[in-house]
Amino acid sequence: MHQFAWLIPALPLLGFILIGILNKRLPVLISGGIASAMVFLSFVVSVAFFFEVKDPSFVPERIVLFDWITVGDLKIDFSFLIDRLSVIMLLVITGVGTLIHIYSIGYMHHEPDHSRFFSYLNLFVFFMLLLVLGSNYIVMFAGWEGVGLCSYLLIGFWFKNIDYSNAAKKAFIMNRIGDLGFLLGVFLIFTTFGSVSFKEVFEGAKGFGLNNPSITAICLLLFVGAIGKSAQIPLFTWLPDAMAGPTPVSALIHAATMVTAGIYMVVRSNVLFALSPYASQIVAIIGLATAFFAATIGLKQNDIKKVLAYSTVSQLGYMFVALGIGAYDTALFHVVTHAFFKALLFLGAGSVIHAMSGEQDIRRMGGLKGKLPVTHMTFLIGTLAIAGIPPFAGFFSKDEILAASFGYSMPMFMLLSLTSVLTAVYMFRLYWLVFYGDFRGTTHQKTHLHESPVSMTFPLIVLAILSAVGGFMGMPEIFHAPHLFSEFLAPVIWRDGTEHASHLFEYILIGVSVLLLIIIFIATRKVYVDRKTLPEEDNVLPAGIPKLLSNKYYIDEIYEAVITKPLDSISTFSYKFIEIGVISAIINGISKALTGFSSLLRFSQSGQIGGYILSMVVGIILLIVLTLIV
Repeated sequence: MHQFAWLIPALPLLGFILIGILNKRLPVLISGGIASAMVFLSFVVSVAFFFEVKDPSFVPERIVLFDWITVGDLKIDFSFLIDRLSVIMLLVITGVGTLIHIYSIGYMHHEPDHSRFFSYLNLFVFFMLLLVLGSNYIVMFAGWEGVGLCSYLLIGFWFKNIDYSNAAKKAFIMNRIGDLGFLLGVFLIFTTFGSVSFKEVFEGAKGFGLNNPSITAICLLLFVGAIGKSAQIPLFTWLPDAMAGPTPVSALIHAATMVTAGIYMVVRSNVLFALSPYASQIVAIIGLATAFFAATIGLKQNDIKKVLAYSTVSQLGYMFVALGIGAYDTALFHVVTHAFFKALLFLGAGSVIHAMSGEQDIRRMGGLKGKLPVTHMTFLIGTLAIAGIPPFAGFFSKDEILAASFGYSMPMFMLLSLTSVLTAVYMFRLYWLVFYGDFRGTTHQKTHLHESPVSMTFPLIVLAILSAVGGFMGMPEIFHAPHLFSEFLAPVIWRDGTEHASHLFEYILIGVSVLLLIIIFIATRKVYVDRKTLPEEDNVLPAGIPKLLSNKYYIDEIYEAVITKPLDSISTFSYKFIEIGVISAIINGISKALTGFSSLLRFSQSGQIGGYILSMVVGIILLIVLTLIV
């Protein structure tokens, strides 16, 4: 059925075109229905491909749609690659994407420009599908740039708000920095292998030894691109600001599209990264630093969406650690489980914000458990999953990363474990403050509290089920059950036979993790429910570490002082002194001189007889004078 592969991205693209053309003439149910149906149909086709690729006799298929670029020896076709890796990503993007689209029908019900929103959502999914389906780096890059464009459009959806527009611009510019690295990496791939096709590049790479300079340079440049898309140090500050967009956009970016692009690209390039332990170490170190750094910031955030945003940055750091230590299938496993519970948490946060009439500060919430029973129960499941409590999905994938890091580096394992503890602390803090204690909002908000409509709670319930049972596809060895996820990906993901942790270590890890999480669960409840402790207001924050964390280590201010302001000064100087003072002065001077000379010539051709006679007389007199002199 490979001839139908084009349908997977084409359906959301068709939805984008239809909704875009009909636009405001469509009611929200129709525009949202079309958008959801198109992504759901893509999901159906993806499921059909899943059953095809899981057949042991299946061989990855390259499907050429048409010749795309031909320049000299460079020939690039527009082609797709259907294998087990791309199918896993297709299921995540279209499956979770469908639920987010359905949720959006309820969430954006009162939005007058809902058609523009749904058309952008479909376009976002189209580009992400293009990214994961591409059989070469150029098609992947086309999808890569497309998701960057769509994130800009959706983050700045309410563009009349200057702050939201600035957040969109920030995301766009930071991603362009990473994209430059990716593009240079693709150029270097072509000069090294003479091709950008995955198949030819990976086969050619087998002739290179470990830590070859060209391979290492390619991996580092590709990783710069991944840093931008997947929000790692130093290009991570755009992701929390991306919360300016509608909440379903946040869920789509954080769970099913955008931020998973960098992880997917490194997994797809695993043959190259496996040849460069040096580049892989850098990937692991950056991921580890980002995971810990973002988790500490999450401890002091009070905006419900920003807590989740820093949580995403931290969890992406986990994934990069797994990539850096060669556990590519484990990283992808965490991508999948993270998609379930992070989409659930963001949509749950959206349901809370919807009930609170737009309020996002957790200090103004409290006691919502009884008013929002479905949201509460599903949010609790998401919290347990991300905290890593067995048997929820996050436990299996996070435990696998911790176990892999133990065999790689003890300091790395210790810091990741500490990060895991911090994750549980800020997530339970968020949960208790939102759903327990006294209601701290306004009277108007209190009277407005209500559970979300079915279009919003249905996706929450489905995602909660996936968050609860999704981890069972990757059971640890100690349970003597097959690791279905790794076995499925084995034909397309390189493994180096990394030493696995012993069964004793696994038992100890699980036991200690569960004990710690129970302690954190009880301790945070005691602090935020029993003692009714509330986070400090921004203007009374104590100096020192709390203030430092609350202000996110002043990273934005540092970027502003070190990069933005100097560039603004250079731009101002260039404009005032070089453009206006020099370039414009020269151009305007030449223009004025030519205009003056033209005026003189025009006077000589005025058509006035008197003027001509006068000129003739003056000329004759001058000739006579010159004759007498000479």
